[in-house]
Amino acid sequence: MARGDLTDEQWARLEAVLPPLSRMGRKPRDRRQCFDGIWWRARTGSPWRDVPERYGPWETAYTLFRRWQIDGTWAEVLKKLQVKADSAGHIEWEVSVDSTVCRAHQHAAGARKRGLPVRAGRLRTGCRPSRPNHAIGRSRGGLTTKIHLAVDSSFHVLATVITAGQRGDAPAFTEVMNRIRVPRPGGGRPRTRPGHVLADRAYSSRAIRDYLRRRQIPHTIPEKRDQARHRLRRGSDGGRPPGFDRETYKRRNRVECRIGLLKQARGIATRYEKLAVRYEATVQLTLIRQAL
Repeated sequence: MARGDLTDEQWARLEAVLPPLSRMGRKPRDRRQCFDGIWWRARTGSPWRDVPERYGPWETAYTLFRRWQIDGTWAEVLKKLQVKADSAGHIEWEVSVDSTVCRAHQHAAGARKRGLPVRAGRLRTGCRPSRPNHAIGRSRGGLTTKIHLAVDSSFHVLATVITAGQRGDAPAFTEVMNRIRVPRPGGGRPRTRPGHVLADRAYSSRAIRDYLRRRQIPHTIPEKRDQARHRLRRGSDGGRPPGFDRETYKRRNRVECRIGLLKQARGIATRYEKLAVRYEATVQLTLIRQAL
């Protein structure tokens, strides 16, 4: 067994949540070998063609990775692991939200942007259709991608969103919260509402606070300095300052530590995939591997 490969105990936990093998057609290659090859590529950030021969043909590993991304198997496996962790009481529903910027390699650029459907409204106006950026944006450091994530107090990642690197944190907050969806083992509606939300000043906006208030989610978000000055300048019309507990806010470091653990996979710290859906699948693969 090479460094980073699954142990027998880890493979037993993973095999229990994988989709069943089809009884039709040719017998597939060993899925454990393919998974180790896919993980080796994500851990090292190497090209697919450089996957070592001990993991089988690189085309087989890439085909399995691509097929499971298209049919949603990576997301489904990650969801099943979250259900198991929640049923065992390992998920603590104090959620911290933050984002991290990842540099996109030059090989990540150049994805096809033509041949996409044109919106009906733009057909009438005659404007060119907006081209998708595949979650690659330009920042001061060059091409970048941003990962928004929600992490509980036990370092479980409950939701992720991939955007371009120059996108702000606050506009993606609602989408991150809406992606928190952990099914219950005994059936019924899935768990979607955290018990408490922690975030930094980037998420200090009236829209976010109103959103959390409507969902009856208590939160600890520090107020921006310019917002505080504007509120004080208005006097009594500015209203009361939002509640803030400094000791509770210290627990937000969970999301910072989880980002550092996620970026230990070099395929995450530097993006090499051209398509955002492939990069998101790599993030899901890394979360699955780290949860075993």
